[in-house]
Amino acid sequence: MRSFGPTVTAGLVGAALAAWAGSNEWVKVTAPAQVPADLNDSPATTGLALVALAAWGVVLVTRGLVRRLVAGLAGLAGIGVIVSFFGHPGIDALGRAIESEVVWGETEHTTTPWPYLALLGSVLTVAAAVAALRLASSWPEMGRRYDAPATAKAEQKPLEEQSTIDVWKSLDEGRDPTTGDQ
Repeated sequence: MRSFGPTVTAGLVGAALAAWAGSNEWVKVTAPAQVPADLNDSPATTGLALVALAAWGVVLVTRGLVRRLVAGLAGLAGIGVIVSFFGHPGIDALGRAIESEVVWGETEHTTTPWPYLALLGSVLTVAAAVAALRLASSWPEMGRRYDAPATAKAEQKPLEEQSTIDVWKSLDEGRDPTTGDQ
């Protein structure tokens, strides 16, 4: 029960950090040479982190098996961010550039902290997803009163016999009180 808040918060923070880091510059080049566009950020990281972020939002409002499945999806998205970190062309190109000055010539190039922050956020998201998969059965759930209304239809009186409150309740429930239909 006590693990719900910290676990979901860790998942949300980790996914938000990875999404933010994925949209920032991953390799900084100070030179007159043109920086290849695929080195500056990681759209795959941002996209996967946003999937994880949305999944954590769903974990907040679901229960049971659905909650576990969505937590698993958040974990898979976090693993995808980790994979995109190690397979990012900027990290790979920077390594090749350091080994060979042919690629960059006399330029100075460094990796910014953003890819490492994305990695940290994704590891936090995966850890929270593992905890959620283990502990979700003991977490509190939203009450059934927040579920969609049941399909059972109440008997409706003709408009002339309804009070003003009954008419407004019909409108709140999505029914037309003037038709006499359910």
